[in-house]
Amino acid sequence: MSPRRGEGLVLAVPLRFEAHALRRGAPAARIVRTGMGRRHARGSAGRIGHVPGNVVAVTGFAGALSSDLVPGDVVVATEVRGADEPVECAAAELVASMLRRAGLRVHTGPIVSAPRVAFGDQRRRLAETGALAVDMESAWLARGCAGRPWAVVRTILDTPERDLHRPLATAVGALRAYRGLRRVGEALSQWSEATGERRVVLAKPRASCAGVERAIQVVERALERYGSPLYVRRQIVHNTHVVRELERRGAVFVDEVEDVPEGARVVFSAHGVSPAVRQAARERGLDVIDATCPLVSKVHAEARRFSGAGYTIMLVGHAGHDEIEGTLGEAPDAIRLVEDIHEAETVQAEDPARVAYLTQTTLAVDETSEIVATLSERFPGLRGPRTDDICYATQNRQDAVRALAGDCDAILVVGSANSSNSMRLVEVAERAGCSAHLVDGIGDVDPAWLGGVQTIGVTAGASAPERVVQDLVASLEAFGPLEVMENDGISENVRFGLPAELKG
Repeated sequence: MSPRRGEGLVLAVPLRFEAHALRRGAPAARIVRTGMGRRHARGSAGRIGHVPGNVVAVTGFAGALSSDLVPGDVVVATEVRGADEPVECAAAELVASMLRRAGLRVHTGPIVSAPRVAFGDQRRRLAETGALAVDMESAWLARGCAGRPWAVVRTILDTPERDLHRPLATAVGALRAYRGLRRVGEALSQWSEATGERRVVLAKPRASCAGVERAIQVVERALERYGSPLYVRRQIVHNTHVVRELERRGAVFVDEVEDVPEGARVVFSAHGVSPAVRQAARERGLDVIDATCPLVSKVHAEARRFSGAGYTIMLVGHAGHDEIEGTLGEAPDAIRLVEDIHEAETVQAEDPARVAYLTQTTLAVDETSEIVATLSERFPGLRGPRTDDICYATQNRQDAVRALAGDCDAILVVGSANSSNSMRLVEVAERAGCSAHLVDGIGDVDPAWLGGVQTIGVTAGASAPERVVQDLVASLEAFGPLEVMENDGISENVRFGLPAELKG
């Protein structure tokens, strides 16, 4: 007999009406009726810890403090305030993403608990603290949730403009809040069903490579030396966390050099640029700082060498990728882009006896080898680069994922959706027979992926910072106790120096 929806879920809720809504969404959840207000919440906190279950959610209705909220919206607390020191809610991002996938309108931020119903001026004062919503129980009930994954989730009943003094508005808000709370129960059931003790195995090596670290350091050092605004053409590396942090510090990311004011300072990203982009920068009088990865610069140099010797160049890579655009620009008349085996079987060369190949640095080794082998069959004199174009970091991370795949039930690859090397890690894991998913953080983790999973592998693309990996692992504790270990693997000690203008 399959478990009923919500088994393992404990819901702490003040009132019968709220409990009824949650029961409809999570029939098997264990519901603790706490009563309304601070006194009842304090008395009920101790009871929560004695109720068996995998996860706990403090839930019910709340009043909006922010004008962005409307009745029926859901607020997931990042921290709860009002009783002694604020308490951080570690599972907030995970729970919020689950609720959004369920189609709910979700906000994350602080929730404050007040000793009595807040009206008028009091709500305005609470709103000035940055809290999104107010209730009368969460801060005290949270004290009873220790020892298990927990969250505070409230649906909005009323707003500052339409508060409990207006009965008609309250009735409409209550209906919307009730419906929202029922759907909250449904989504939280998925959370409880995915919990359990697990092992996490970290791949070695993983995360940022030397070229990525150098590119980020270029922007950081330039901001320290020259201040903001500092313009950066395209994303310095393909990672949303890196880009947001550098934007916060004063970097301005643009698509093309034409978007940079004349005479300003601009950084070229780690992926490299074409000669045409460099010329456009000169024409605008831009002060250029080049953060191109030295391994990408090597591919550009090979393109110039082969084209200068009269070769047709087969460039193995993905159309539209920043690195490919830059390499194509080095010899546009001589280069043919080859994206897959089919194109390798059909691409033509002006002189079949003078053909060379180059590859995008972030590709999967297995796939690239097949394409190059096909080209070799068609063009027996095929020449290649002096050393492999696929960078050491890409190779190492793919090897580490292959080693990881046999010991894991699923692998999470930390990286952004536009990161080619991260996407390739997913493909490598799947080819090795292990389920794999690309995630930018815990918010991308679908609890359904973890059903029946005992061992989770975690790695990261070469453009993802290690801190994001550690944040993900810490957040996975929202699914239950973890044993964390690192796989055997090689240690990388490659370092690339900064451009001359930023040294010293």
